[in-house]
Amino acid sequence: VPAAGPSEMNVLSPHGTEALLLVVLVQLAVILVAARLGAGLLARLGQPQVVGEIAAGLALGPSLLGRLAPDLSSWLFSPQTDPVFQVLGQLGLVFLMFLVGMGFDFGHLRSLRGPAAAVAGAGIALPFGLGLALAWVLYPQVATSPGEPPAGFALFLAIAMSITAIPVLGRILVEFNLHRTRLAALIISAAAVDDAIGWILLAAVTAAVRGHFQPASVGWMLLATALLCVVLLLVARPLLGAWSERAIDAAGDLRPGGFALLLVLVLASAAASNAIGIFSIFGPFVLGAALWDRPRLREAVERRLRDVVYVFFLPIFFTYTGLRTDVGQLEGARLWLLCGLVCLTAIAGKMGGCGLAARACGLPWRDSGCVAVMMNTRALMGLVAIHVGYELGVVPDSVFSMLVLMALATTFMTTPLLRRLIRGTELEAAYRQRRGD
Repeated sequence: VPAAGPSEMNVLSPHGTEALLLVVLVQLAVILVAARLGAGLLARLGQPQVVGEIAAGLALGPSLLGRLAPDLSSWLFSPQTDPVFQVLGQLGLVFLMFLVGMGFDFGHLRSLRGPAAAVAGAGIALPFGLGLALAWVLYPQVATSPGEPPAGFALFLAIAMSITAIPVLGRILVEFNLHRTRLAALIISAAAVDDAIGWILLAAVTAAVRGHFQPASVGWMLLATALLCVVLLLVARPLLGAWSERAIDAAGDLRPGGFALLLVLVLASAAASNAIGIFSIFGPFVLGAALWDRPRLREAVERRLRDVVYVFFLPIFFTYTGLRTDVGQLEGARLWLLCGLVCLTAIAGKMGGCGLAARACGLPWRDSGCVAVMMNTRALMGLVAIHVGYELGVVPDSVFSMLVLMALATTFMTTPLLRRLIRGTELEAAYRQRRGD
């Protein structure tokens, strides 16, 4: 029997497993502490917590810690543990998209008229078109295999430009005490439609890329995706609706058995969408959307799941994203100019399209500016779309870093601009009431 090599011994021996466990536990502790510190620090600067968590992830990666303390970084975030954190990050996205789906209010679709419809349409069409145009300029400069067709790269870049981060948008509206205003209803309605279209496009583009743009393969994946949606919306929805009334106790809490069943269904829907060939987050999103009109179930699930997802899983996802984001790869003025072009295109697409659409519908300039600034927020949802393209291999490392910086910049600029825009408007009174001024 041939002797096992050092790497095999490291994995197979109990001592190797114990050493790996120790490193993972230390990593988890460092990640959670950094995420809390980052969130607290950026909150003092008036930023939503997610911005601090993303910044903490970047700081722990090669962009900062890897440069200041390379030996510590290589031990603390050893490539040996990459599969562990990749799986944990994917699980976080699966549960997050289930919560996002449950929080999606289809009532907005029924009442979507006038300004909201115009903002939603412009918020998808202009950023998507500009993203496609930018891709043809950017691809020859960054492609690692220039001979490959740029279609997948162009489509993922366009989707990353079109996404709006509804969870962060909601947090900012609550923080500014604007969530009960008519303007907030318009913004949330438009953002909800944009993101619904964005996730459908993401599933379709993923199917096209994984099917190598072969009509038969892509058609089969889209047909299987449509069948999955039919099963979840027309079969699982009524069954789960009736079941949910029995699964919640008198105090409004989800019983352990019911919670376990729901987790199984979330994982099964993720496995089904992954088996089809689209990304695993799509199935949980559709399952959550099938239960959007069950407020008691949504509240019970959020009480059990939300803190675990937002406090534990998402910081892991942010850190894993940060570990793969190395701004040092943007060497030279050319790549930094291209990064600036990516950010400017993203901002012009969302803010220009949404702001001008709101103004064309008769909103005052300041209100139109608020719509533009809020719809420009990418944050977590933008990172999810970027992550999918990176995992499929159509987004090069340098562009991945550019898009992460774009998602961070468009989110970071939201609250300072919003504070300026609401001055002298009726929205300022609601904001001052929240602060107690």
